[in-house]
Amino acid sequence: MPVRARMRRFEQALRERGLKSTSQRDDIARVFFGAEEHLSIEELYTAVKKVNPRVGYATVYRTLKLLKEVGLAAERHFDDGQARFEPVEAESQHHDHIICERCGKIVEFASQELERLQDRIGRFLGFVVGRHRMELYGICAECREGRRRPARPEHGVHRV
Repeated sequence: MPVRARMRRFEQALRERGLKSTSQRDDIARVFFGAEEHLSIEELYTAVKKVNPRVGYATVYRTLKLLKEVGLAAERHFDDGQARFEPVEAESQHHDHIICERCGKIVEFASQELERLQDRIGRFLGFVVGRHRMELYGICAECREGRRRPARPEHGVHRV
């Protein structure tokens, strides 16, 4: 979903809650929606400060919490122990993650075959699967081949 469409949904959610659209909230949401990575609060704060130096950490925290409450952000906890956030896609855009344990690279992927298998397993066990989250961990090709230095974890979105 384009940033502009997400911003409209955010503005509508603010109106529905009787909250005002402020330049700081808008800057935070725009940076978040435009990011090509899974951001921690600190990373979002750093990115927003480049756009609007007057934005405070608490405002970033509250805005991200609001985005989560209105269903526009999802909180993820990978093995690094830090909460990371990503924009929520439409249901048809469901994806899972595979994470490099060495450099931190996060790759999003979708597999209809896996979705069907999970539904089949649920039915076999007497469940109707409503939602799931899959995270696979391993070592990426670049790290295995020594082409990547594990200096800074890469949390960018790499869709497959």
